[in-house]
Amino acid sequence: MSDVSDWWRTAIIDMEPGRIALRGRPVQELIGNTGFAPMIWLMVTGEEISGPRAHLFEAALVAAVDHGPQAPSIAAARMAATCGVGLQSAMATGLNMLGDVHGGAGEQAVELYSAVDAAGPDALGDTLDAWRTAKGRYLPGFGHRFHKPVDPRAPRLLALVTDAAQQGAVSGRFAGIASAIEAYLAAERGKPVPMNIDGATAVIYAELGCPAPLARGFFGLSRSVGILAHAWEQRQQGGRNKGPTPPGYRWTYDGA
Repeated sequence: MSDVSDWWRTAIIDMEPGRIALRGRPVQELIGNTGFAPMIWLMVTGEEISGPRAHLFEAALVAAVDHGPQAPSIAAARMAATCGVGLQSAMATGLNMLGDVHGGAGEQAVELYSAVDAAGPDALGDTLDAWRTAKGRYLPGFGHRFHKPVDPRAPRLLALVTDAAQQGAVSGRFAGIASAIEAYLAAERGKPVPMNIDGATAVIYAELGCPAPLARGFFGLSRSVGILAHAWEQRQQGGRNKGPTPPGYRWTYDGA
C-alpha cells in the first residue's frame, strides 16, 4: 500500500478519523489559541512565529489587502461578480490577474535586496546597474504612479521593522539596504523616489527570512481579502455584465 500512500507526501497535515494534526499540533489546541497570521506562518513554513516577528508578518499582510477598483485584480473580481458566478469564482478571477507586473514586485524586491546584500554595500551602484542590464530600468519596490510623493503604507511598515530590530527580533539589515537604494535613486534622479508598498513588505519578508517566491505568495494571500471584499460589495450593489468602462464609452478601432 505504500505505493498509494506515498503518492502524496506531506509534513503539513496528519489525519485519521477523529484526529487532525497540523504541523504536529492537534487542531483543537490551535483553535482559539493561535491567531490567523501565526497560523498562516506555521502552515506555510512549518515554524512558529510570535512576538515582534509575528507582529511584522501580520502588518505586511494588513498593508497589502486592497488598492481600489483600479487595481486589475480587484477590477477583474468585480466584473466577474456581475457575470453570474459565485464569490469563489470571482475571487479566483481576481487572483489569476496577479503576475510578474501586478503582484510580482514584492518577490522581485526581495531578490534585489538579496543581490545587494550578497555584493556588499560598497557595490551598491554596480549591483543596481547589473540588475537594470538584466531586467530593465525599473527597480521593484520604489516609486509609485499614484501615491506621490509618498506611499502612506511604507513609512509605517519601516517604522515597525525598526522597532523589531531594536528588540532584537530581526537584524534590520534589509531595512538598511532598502533605505540605501532609496537614497541612491534620489541622488541619481535629483528627486525623491520613495519606497512603495512592495518595497516595504519585501523588507519585512526578507527580514523574516522568507524565500523570494513566498513574498509573492503572501501578497496574493493578503490581496485575496480585498478581492473578496470587493466581489461581495459588487454582488450587493448588483449590475449585470459590467465591463471595464461604462457602456457609453467605446474602444478605439484601428483596423482596416
